[in-house]
Amino acid sequence: MNIIARNIQPDIPAYSPAGNECTLFETAWTRQLPLLLKGPTGCGKTRFVSHMAQRLGLPLTTVSCHDDLAAADLTGRFLLKGGDTVWVDGPLTRAVREGGVCYLDEVVEARKDVAVVLHPLTDDRRILPLERTGEELEAPPAFMLVVSYNPGYQSLLKALKPSTRQRFVAIEFDFLPKAREIEVVSAESGLPATAVEPLVELARRLRALKGHDLEEGVSTRLLVYCASLIDAGLAPRDAVRAAMIEPLTDEPDVRTALLELAQAVIR
Repeated sequence: MNIIARNIQPDIPAYSPAGNECTLFETAWTRQLPLLLKGPTGCGKTRFVSHMAQRLGLPLTTVSCHDDLAAADLTGRFLLKGGDTVWVDGPLTRAVREGGVCYLDEVVEARKDVAVVLHPLTDDRRILPLERTGEELEAPPAFMLVVSYNPGYQSLLKALKPSTRQRFVAIEFDFLPKAREIEVVSAESGLPATAVEPLVELARRLRALKGHDLEEGVSTRLLVYCASLIDAGLAPRDAVRAAMIEPLTDEPDVRTALLELAQAVIR
């Protein structure tokens, strides 16, 4: 979550660029190119999209993808209303009709038929065929498709196919360097940087365990939660357990080992 206290405008979500991702986003939007964001959970992908959509003055439609999300959930379906059968647009169809950014978060979690719907929107055609209504919608210049996923969660059954990945311009996200992350967490939580520093150090050590004892490391989002609890008066060790240890694992042995690590770092 690459965020800072200062905004470009009051209504724009704060965001601290880690590289040239803002320029890349603007250029992709100008050139009508679809964008793929990849990186670990809680590193700032969703905040980045929200920041850029408001910065460009574009409506934002966000869809959190899941196992049961089918193409019809995005495009729309016929529903009974007052005894009549009427067509109701899904979020993707509404975004194509009206323009703006349509953001599909964790797109690999959706069912396979979703990729088929996205393909004609992610090449030079920029169209959305609606087979059930016989329509073929052409995306306006102000429409932009953005998708994200966490490569760390990929499996043989849930991986973004190369034929789909190569339809997007891609930006890789990661956690900020230590000094920058301290600044971000301090600004977001209100906790002084000196008190945030050991929290960030612990997070970095826990992230090093990813793929061994842990499936995923501590996100910047969890760091902000932890620092906010401490700033509100909760004891640091209790805040660390609630916001940085318990969310990571349900295994008693692993939890005990993580708590011992936390006690060595948080004094």
